[in-house]
Amino acid sequence: MNIDLRGRTALVTGSTQGIGLAIAEDLAAAGARVVVNGRTQERVDAAVAGLSGDVVGVAADVATDDGVAALARALPDVDILVNNLGIFGATPAREITDEQWRKYFEVNVLAAARLIRTYLPAMTERGWGRVIQIASDSALVIPEEMIHYGVSKTALLALSRGFAKDTAGTGVTVNSVIAGPTHTAGVEDFVYQLVDKSLPWEQAQREFMRAHRPQSLLQRLIEPAEIAHLVTYLASPLASATTGAAVRVDGGYVDSIVP
Repeated sequence: MNIDLRGRTALVTGSTQGIGLAIAEDLAAAGARVVVNGRTQERVDAAVAGLSGDVVGVAADVATDDGVAALARALPDVDILVNNLGIFGATPAREITDEQWRKYFEVNVLAAARLIRTYLPAMTERGWGRVIQIASDSALVIPEEMIHYGVSKTALLALSRGFAKDTAGTGVTVNSVIAGPTHTAGVEDFVYQLVDKSLPWEQAQREFMRAHRPQSLLQRLIEPAEIAHLVTYLASPLASATTGAAVRVDGGYVDSIVP
């Protein structure tokens, strides 16, 4: 399968590490001009320095109105928007505060909505564009240890479906990627919140999957590059008939025979 994104500009939010960084790397390998985004210039510069291809960086906190405005000034137009920015963490259900609920919606949902509003008009005007939200298996299988995160990711699926209807017939596609339990530095920290901190990583990972994600058919954490490959396909012309979809790359975690 030949994916050629030369001549396309892609913005990946929250791309200084983890899944976002892997997506940026994969899109650049396919020929896209990739814009790495994070909150601090230092982290953005470090990420850009570690990537090959046509890669630049813009530091901006896109979870705020001012951050999105600053990003739009630096980057007025994109062809591919990947809303990867997200936060997660374990909190007992009855202890989740209003402040935490608001923060999770601000970062995980409203940041994506702001960026879609910012970049969608030019995409529809020229008749081509790709908008991709990185969601989670937690949108469908709400984890009891982080209900606020799961609910925010459910909302992100609805956001994608709604904007896909808004762009019907324009040549712009809007999709979500349902990522399963993935191996990132942040997830390593999360795993050690739930299992014995004295365990070596491989053993801790197996214990986490056994105790907290037993329905995974992979029975291991997914590597970020495996998520990135699906995103790159959805960003390409080859995925022109896929829109309004929630596409799973979850290792079989969600017990469903439909996407």
